[in-house]
Amino acid sequence: MQNVNIHEAKSQLSRLIEAAVRGEEVVINKAGTPVVRIVPVQSKPAIRFGLMQGEIRIADDFDAPLPDNLQAAFEGRPCGF
Repeated sequence: MQNVNIHEAKSQLSRLIEAAVRGEEVVINKAGTPVVRIVPVQSKPAIRFGLMQGEIRIADDFDAPLPDNLQAAFEGRPCGF
């Protein structure tokens, strides 16, 4: 772990950032008291559309109206089940 004061952090920011990216903990102190920790940003993997193309099939009647008794069950009405 590197502890540096604000003045040193200003003059060596690039080096401190590189250290943080390598996994070192870098703490900046003000008047001897730790106030900031430099850590690398954890990036999310890019979203890749189309990876399941050809693997998923949607039925032709996917958006057809539900039967009356099933619709009633969803709506909390008596449905005969």
